[in-house]
Amino acid sequence: MRKFFLLLTTFITITASAQTKSILLMNGIAHLGTDSVIQNSYIGIKNGKITEVIDASKTKVELGNYDEKIDATGKHIYPGIISPNSTLGLIEMESIRATSDFKEVGSTLPNVRSLIAYNTDSKIISTVRTNGVLLAQITPRGGIISGTSSIVKLDGWNWEDAAYKIDDGIHLNWPKMQIRKYLDEDNIYPGPYEKNKNYTKQTADLKKLFFDAKAYNETEVVEEKNLRFEAMKGLFNGTQTLFIHTDNAKEIIEAVNFSKQNGIKKTTVVGGKDSWMVTDLLRENYISVIVARVHSLPEHPEDDVNLPYKLPYLLQQAGVLFCLDNSGDMEAMETRNLPFMAGTAAAYGLTKEQALKAITLSTAKILGIDNSTGSIEAGKDATLFISTGDVLDMRTNNVELAFIKGISIDLNNDQKKLYEKYKKKYDLK
Repeated sequence: MRKFFLLLTTFITITASAQTKSILLMNGIAHLGTDSVIQNSYIGIKNGKITEVIDASKTKVELGNYDEKIDATGKHIYPGIISPNSTLGLIEMESIRATSDFKEVGSTLPNVRSLIAYNTDSKIISTVRTNGVLLAQITPRGGIISGTSSIVKLDGWNWEDAAYKIDDGIHLNWPKMQIRKYLDEDNIYPGPYEKNKNYTKQTADLKKLFFDAKAYNETEVVEEKNLRFEAMKGLFNGTQTLFIHTDNAKEIIEAVNFSKQNGIKKTTVVGGKDSWMVTDLLRENYISVIVARVHSLPEHPEDDVNLPYKLPYLLQQAGVLFCLDNSGDMEAMETRNLPFMAGTAAAYGLTKEQALKAITLSTAKILGIDNSTGSIEAGKDATLFISTGDVLDMRTNNVELAFIKGISIDLNNDQKKLYEKYKKKYDLK
């Protein structure tokens, strides 16, 4: 029993304690997340907030106002990376069903809340923080309406402690116009696409659902509460975003028109592989895009083989607000690669600072939290980290110190422990 207990303690993640001291980060290269860089910066942190961001080459700094001073000479300071559309904390091991809690039974479930299923003890979370990902939008999956997402800090004792913005939006999987058939019973070998014969009925059902929900929420007194309609209230008063998951250009057009017809105040397209074809529509209607993982294959056989890499640049050039996600197979585990997705986008048209913005401030704007996070600016939460190298480059990314709301967090994880263990065993340098 004692050996078993010792084994368990090896895998415990330490939750950060409250920060009581004021901190000054000195001499670092600050990438603000706003397209700006300060080569010699002084960043003050007090009570979980950034109090000042100073360019030391232009302004004199009073060092005596801070309890602790951290020299970041030659190192890079970045705002905390935000992962949108993520199942982080909702799934641990894909091969073990009992560790998956991202999908409920049913097809239209706006009242299902992913937040209460979020597991702060997930071993994946600590590996993600190591690469600077400090906030995430925890998102349900499945059905036509998957449920309601929330934004969490990637540090906390429980989901209540980790919650950053509760019930930020509802996720709608737009019906597909074409469905891919498979050549085997296990759905391994894909075949040709066929027209979805149920598309008209599925969209008609959605229109009726939203019409009824809007009417319900405009009624001052209702005889019987409807939990699904209650959950959709924020879509009509502007306190929540409708996240429409779709890739096809025609489906995007129909989804945008659907949103306008139903009086949805804020809409975001998730995936959007064909979004470069309809940028005028998106820009004119203030529709943002959460771009699906750029490390993927083109959507259509006739597409440029590099199109997924260039899509962020195309949206940038068209003036469409966008951010990057890492959804797909093994998405929770691979959330750590989000900064490298941005690095690929930088190699295919974006500047380094535009690519950083696509995983920080732009994400914060789309998720409605840019007033408090997403960039290094005075008055915002001190959610940031220090890396010895370029965070967008997998060869040099090395996060040494990270803060969430001014609290220094533990950057150790099980994989680091195993690395040190076998490094020592084989006497590796």
